Amino acid sequence: MSKGVSHRDSTFWCVFARREVTGRYTSLVATPSATVASSLIGSIGDLAERSTVRDALQFFTKDKPWVNDIHLQLCRVAAPTFHELPRAEWMAAQFRVLGWHAGIDAEGNVLASLDPHPVGMMVALTAHLDTVLAPRIKEDISVDPEGVLLGPGVSDNGAGLAGLLAIARAIRQTSTPTSEEPLWRRLLLVANVGEEGEGNLRGMRHICGQPSLIAQIAAFLVLDGAALDHITTQALGSRRFEISFTGPGGHSWADFGIGNPVHALTRAVADFVDSNPLDPRASPRASINAGLIEGGSSVNAIPALARVKVDIRSEDNLKIEALSDALQAAVFRAEEQENARAIGAKITAKIREIGRRPAGKLDDAAPLLRTLRSVDAHLGIRARSDCASTDANIPLAMGIPAVSIGAGGHGGGAHTTSEWYRPSGRDLGLKRALLTAAALLATAESQ
Repeated sequence: MSKGVSHRDSTFWCVFARREVTGRYTSLVATPSATVASSLIGSIGDLAERSTVRDALQFFTKDKPWVNDIHLQLCRVAAPTFHELPRAEWMAAQFRVLGWHAGIDAEGNVLASLDPHPVGMMVALTAHLDTVLAPRIKEDISVDPEGVLLGPGVSDNGAGLAGLLAIARAIRQTSTPTSEEPLWRRLLLVANVGEEGEGNLRGMRHICGQPSLIAQIAAFLVLDGAALDHITTQALGSRRFEISFTGPGGHSWADFGIGNPVHALTRAVADFVDSNPLDPRASPRASINAGLIEGGSSVNAIPALARVKVDIRSEDNLKIEALSDALQAAVFRAEEQENARAIGAKITAKIREIGRRPAGKLDDAAPLLRTLRSVDAHLGIRARSDCASTDANIPLAMGIPAVSIGAGGHGGGAHTTSEWYRPSGRDLGLKRALLTAAALLATAESQ
C-alpha cells in the first residue's frame, strides 16, 4: 500500500498539472443536448456493468459492518468548527491505510487521491469535517441495540465522512495494479473544514481559491448528512453580523439618563424587522433572524455592553445586500436616537461581519444534474431539487458545477445532543455517489 504524503505537506496539493483557467468548465456546462443524452444519460447502465465499477458497487452491500464501525470511530474524534485538526489527522491516516495518497493542506482540509499527481480533469467528492456540537467523551457517541448511532454529529456529517472512507475502501479492495479502473485515478476525495456556522465555508473557499487545483476540477459532489430524497442545486446565500452597542454602564437609578446599550440594541432589532416585512411565500425568498442576544449583568445596572448576532438569508445575492444595507441603517438610527435621548454619557455602535455565503444555482439542464438524475433512475431513487446552504455554495457561485446530496441511510436531530443516524439503506446512497462520480469522470475523459 502507498505511504502517501506528509500530513502537513500543503504544497503537494498545489502542484497538480497546470491548466488554463479560461473556459475550463465548458465540457460539463454547455454540452449539446444530443451529446448529453448519449454520453451522460444513456451510458449509465453500461458503466455500471463495467467490471471494475460493478465490483465496487457491490462491495458496499458486502462491507456494511466495516462501514458502520468506521462511522462510529470517526464520530468519536471530536471536530467542532475551528478545531477539526484531530479528526483531519485521523481521516488522513485512514486514507493512507486504505492505499490512497493523502495530505492536509494549509487550511486543514484533507485531500486524497490514488495518483499523487493526477493528470486530466477530476471530480471532487467532498464531506465536511466539522460539527456544531462535539462529544465531551467518546462514550457520548454510542450505538443502540437496533444499530442506530446516537450522539452529536453522527448524521451531520458523520454520514458523509463515512461515505468517503467507504468509497475509498471499495475502490481499493476491488482493484489490482493490473485491473485498476483508470477513472478512479482522477477522483479527488476531500474532507474539508469550516462548513458549519461561523466556519463560513472556509475549507471550500480554500479549495476553490487555488487556481492550479480548481482548474482541474470538473464538478463537485458534496456528501452532507443522510437521506436520498433531495439534491441541493441552489445555494442559499447569507450574510451574518455581530452588532454591539457599548457605553460606560452604571447604576439604574443613580446614573439614569446615560446611554443604555440594551435600549439601543432592542430598538435597532425592532426597527430592522418592522422596516423590512418579508413574505416567506415571495420569490426570491429571504429571511432575517436575530438569533443571539447578550448583555448586562444585573436588573439594577445599566449595561456597558449589548450584543446581537443577526442572520440574513436569501436565494438572491442582491436581496441579501439590500437587507444588509437596511440593517446597517437601522443600527445607526438606533445609535443616534439613544444618544439624542441621553443627557449624560453616550453609546457607540459597531457592526462586524461574521459570515458571508454567496447564493448560486445549477441550471436545470446542466449535465451534472442530468447525470445524477440518470443514476437515480438506474438505481430507483426519487429525489427533489432543493435550496440550502452547503459547501456547494462556493463552487456554484463561481459557476463550477456542484450539488449536495445525502450519503444514504436516515438521520435526524441535527445540531443537537440527540442526533441519530440509522444506517439501513446506506449502501444505496454510496452506490449513487460512486456511480455519479464515475459517469462524470467518463464524460470529462471523453471531451
